[in-house]
Amino acid sequence: MGDFAKDINSKFENEQQKALLNIMYTSSYIASFQNDFFKPYGLSPQQYNILRILRGAKEPLKVQVIKSRMIDRSPNVTRLTDKLIDKGLIERLNCETDRRVVHIQITKKGLELLAKIPTNKSKLTKSNLSIEEAETLNQLLDKLRV
Repeated sequence: MGDFAKDINSKFENEQQKALLNIMYTSSYIASFQNDFFKPYGLSPQQYNILRILRGAKEPLKVQVIKSRMIDRSPNVTRLTDKLIDKGLIERLNCETDRRVVHIQITKKGLELLAKIPTNKSKLTKSNLSIEEAETLNQLLDKLRV
């Protein structure tokens, strides 16, 4: 089992500071793992998130709605969607009643790609945490955002 303090060779003022920095360090670890995991599929974690949102919606969505549902709400959703359009994984649909509104929907090719990506076979979803520990962690993380 890793020890965050030893990993970065540091001491902390208190446990709260250590916990916050540990969350940031772990977030970076997970992001790096995700980048490596999605690379063979030609996707970034953010692009994968957009595809999953569109698949789950079962209807075209406005870009603003996609952005509000993203885990990483980066301001570059338009650039991310442009790349997915270039790959043929999603498409833009013009609104019939308002020319200013554009909807995005996943394509058959996008659905097929998602079907190829394992959803629960990575070491991150099969973590060292028990169900009870994961529940406690979720409660604590939710508490931090209140």
